[in-house]
Amino acid sequence: MTFDCEFFSTGPVSFASCFYEGAFQCTRQTATDKLMIFLPTLGKAVFDPGMRQILSTPGQGTIIDGARSASAQVYGPRRHLALFIEHRKVANHLTSMLERSVNGDLEFHPYIELRSGPGRALMQLVETACNGLRGDAPLRQSPMALASICDAVTHLILEATPHRYSDQLATPAPLPAPRHVKWAIDFMHAHISEPISMDDIAAAAKVSVRTLQQGFRQFRMTTPMAYLHEIRLTAAHQDLMNGHEVQTVADVALRWGFTHLGRFAADYKKRFGVLPSQTLRGKGSEEGR
Repeated sequence: MTFDCEFFSTGPVSFASCFYEGAFQCTRQTATDKLMIFLPTLGKAVFDPGMRQILSTPGQGTIIDGARSASAQVYGPRRHLALFIEHRKVANHLTSMLERSVNGDLEFHPYIELRSGPGRALMQLVETACNGLRGDAPLRQSPMALASICDAVTHLILEATPHRYSDQLATPAPLPAPRHVKWAIDFMHAHISEPISMDDIAAAAKVSVRTLQQGFRQFRMTTPMAYLHEIRLTAAHQDLMNGHEVQTVADVALRWGFTHLGRFAADYKKRFGVLPSQTLRGKGSEEGR
């Protein structure tokens, strides 16, 4: 078996262009906090993420959740482009599109139609990114252009692939949130690690608690405290992803205001699909390789 793979890391989004000659099987043991998208142009591969087998052939892209271990069988000659996007970036981008926080597994459908529509545009953009990052890497000289491509491929994944929030994306955009809701959100982000209360948030927003709750229900489809809980979970997740050996899950949880470790672990798994200890161990494994 021979192969030729080029990988290009750009932070939360990475690209790859791979060619394989011959057949082989491999198994990934370590979970990763990324969505893995494969866009084939030649040959066949079969992915098994533990639930059902997913066939990857030209014209049909596949999306695999890296939080789950998976095996793959590749039948060469095989050529594909690949895209790896951190869950955090996908969730943040979807939050921006919906103008409210999102929770839990996004439950992406495993297949992407590549012959037309957003899927075709996605494949063209990934190819453009790979061409711009190899050799003298002209895209590296234009960080704004590279960031725009990374945002665009994330947007296209959310449009090209059915997921748990697809129906909500298809509905008309809500009215802009009123000023007091924006003030409350700004206050929560500015004081995210402090023991702020509902009264504190309402005071910063210059409205009553009742008015603030009504505003969040109408324009964010959540409550102020649930929103605060969500951004704290995201901050804890980022800490665990960037963790090192002397940092424990308890350290991270307490830093972001989670005093009940069992509840923190349960909420974290519901939001990110893995336990906080798995994220921390996974980061350590990556650094040790």
